[in-house]
Amino acid sequence: MPTTVPAYGTEAAERLASMADVTASDGALRRFLHGLPGVDAVGLQARAATLGTRSIKTTAKAYAIDLAISMIDLTTLEGADTPGKVRALCAKGINPDPTDRSVPKVAAICVYPDMVATAKEALLAGGAPDVHVASVATAFPAGRVALPVKLADTRDAVAAGADEIDMVIDRGAFLSGRYLGVFEEIRHVKEACRREDGSAAHLKVIFETGELQTYDNVRRVSWLAMLAGADFIKTSTGKVTVNATPPVTLLMLEAVRDFRDAVGVQVGVKPAGGIRTTKDAIKYLVMVNETLGDDWLTADWFRFGASSLLNDLLMQRQKLSTGRYSGPDYVTVD
Repeated sequence: MPTTVPAYGTEAAERLASMADVTASDGALRRFLHGLPGVDAVGLQARAATLGTRSIKTTAKAYAIDLAISMIDLTTLEGADTPGKVRALCAKGINPDPTDRSVPKVAAICVYPDMVATAKEALLAGGAPDVHVASVATAFPAGRVALPVKLADTRDAVAAGADEIDMVIDRGAFLSGRYLGVFEEIRHVKEACRREDGSAAHLKVIFETGELQTYDNVRRVSWLAMLAGADFIKTSTGKVTVNATPPVTLLMLEAVRDFRDAVGVQVGVKPAGGIRTTKDAIKYLVMVNETLGDDWLTADWFRFGASSLLNDLLMQRQKLSTGRYSGPDYVTVD
């Protein structure tokens, strides 16, 4: 189902317009980003660890498991992907547990651009137009090609039916301090997400936080992407050694909170890579609830980029309902 980007309210549009001078030049953007408060690394890590110790009751756990399932971007991003594999993944996304139709559908199926049409067709045939098709683009995962190639990659995915685009920033440009170049690239990709009918695919901007070296850089790139029009900010590609971590995700949650306070625009967050267990997922949901509240506790504003997580959620769900731990043989293989 095509996703329409809502128009900003008058107040939010005015606040954004008032910040136009921040991105008017490379120098202005640099001054703004380096003027953001420095991150207290010890305090950030301590708060993330504290939130991770919160316990929840059985009824709340059952709710959290279903919520986490509904927030998953079920993903296959391998060179050996085939139409058959994508169709099987779509079937799993629609009915994660074939023995229990009460299990919610996942939020999206994430694939390479050449598999978008296959995924779209499979989801429609399965009666699940509400499950979105997300496509990585802009030369994922490295992002090291010329801008025209990145824009063509994005337009191809949107034309094939992608509801969401997951782009990667040029980390080399960002780490070299070429902030305005990164900003303009995001803006161009955002424009390439638009369709002729005025609707647009939502844009998720991937930072690859494991390569950004410092927490201060994570805060800066979060604000840069949001100022450029990101609908979601995303930690990682899942293709490097260090992917999503609780401290980094907490920092990004605080950034979207502060951005909405400043300009009145809400932006989603997607931790990706390394989240494999129900226990991990619940820790992230607690973090969202404690930092942002109910406003972000939906698939519209928070996602998990963690396909292996789904099977563990299903096994824990079966245990809650039957009292027995079924094991991995009782869930489908991705």
